[in-house]
Amino acid sequence: MIETTIPLSYEKYKNNDVDVSIIIVNWNTRKLLVDCISSIYENVNNLNFEIIVVDNASSDGSVEMINFKFPKVKIIVNTKNMGFAAANNQGILTSKGRYILLLNSDTLVLKNSLQKTVVFADCHEKVGIVGCRVLNPDNSLQPTCFMFPSVTNMLFSSTYLHKLFPENRLFARERMTWWKRNDVRQVDVVTGCFMLIRRKAIKKVGLMDEQFFMYAEETDLCYRFKQAGWKVMFTPDAQIIHFGGQSSRKFRPEMLIQLRLSILKFIKKHQGGLKHKIASLLTIMFFALRIPIWFLTFVFVHKYKQQASVKLYAYLNGIRQIFIQLSSLIDKTVRYES
Repeated sequence: MIETTIPLSYEKYKNNDVDVSIIIVNWNTRKLLVDCISSIYENVNNLNFEIIVVDNASSDGSVEMINFKFPKVKIIVNTKNMGFAAANNQGILTSKGRYILLLNSDTLVLKNSLQKTVVFADCHEKVGIVGCRVLNPDNSLQPTCFMFPSVTNMLFSSTYLHKLFPENRLFARERMTWWKRNDVRQVDVVTGCFMLIRRKAIKKVGLMDEQFFMYAEETDLCYRFKQAGWKVMFTPDAQIIHFGGQSSRKFRPEMLIQLRLSILKFIKKHQGGLKHKIASLLTIMFFALRIPIWFLTFVFVHKYKQQASVKLYAYLNGIRQIFIQLSSLIDKTVRYES
């Protein structure tokens, strides 16, 4: 049984080492980054900490802002967008903390959340990754934590069953939309907007897989942690606000496609070629079922015309890319067998 009560005082855990290294990957989110870093300083309590910002070639003055407003923050400046996984790895390799916190730039850390998460991890030595309760800007619940991608879960999401029956524990099981995120429990995946990682564990498991440019990298990491015998846990005692998708909005159609392709990449890596082919067909079905809806929206609902055009482009292009990938795989198989 997992205890939900944690000490209010952190004094008995403290030493002169860095307790937590907070790594923030930034790409053109300067205004949000100011608020994010400010919220850390306001709510860090008596933890020993360091902040490392990895900037992926921002053009909005993010680096200059950090140097001016937060001179103690360490900055790694990339000359190109390295992607989420590679940038986090850069931060991890330069960090010193007993724990590593991967934190999105579009988040606000709320009262005592950092301390509570670190103490929770200290109280549960077999836990390798910890996630917290995530709220939308209006303080409504933002569902985080989900099951690993699978052919079954993709079937339910592709056919809208998870949307039609959000309280059903079978159809909505991947995103667990029936769960209010109000109790401590072991989960498959916690989202990368707030992910506390035990350094001792990541030394054994390894860094993020950089073949995942954006999306599914945290899923892959959680999967490898669980395979290595570490627990992935959720605690509601700590809370953040997450504005959501601020970097990815810059190129929204491409990001919609990237999300689905990253899931397929995960399935191919961990579940084999056959399931990857089935998952690819289910993803095509996912896109195809949504095209008529967004086409009608584009034609008849002027208010959502721009949003519909983005979705249509993404879904059509997504189908094209998956067919290209499948054709390439089939071609390689034929050549190998001949």
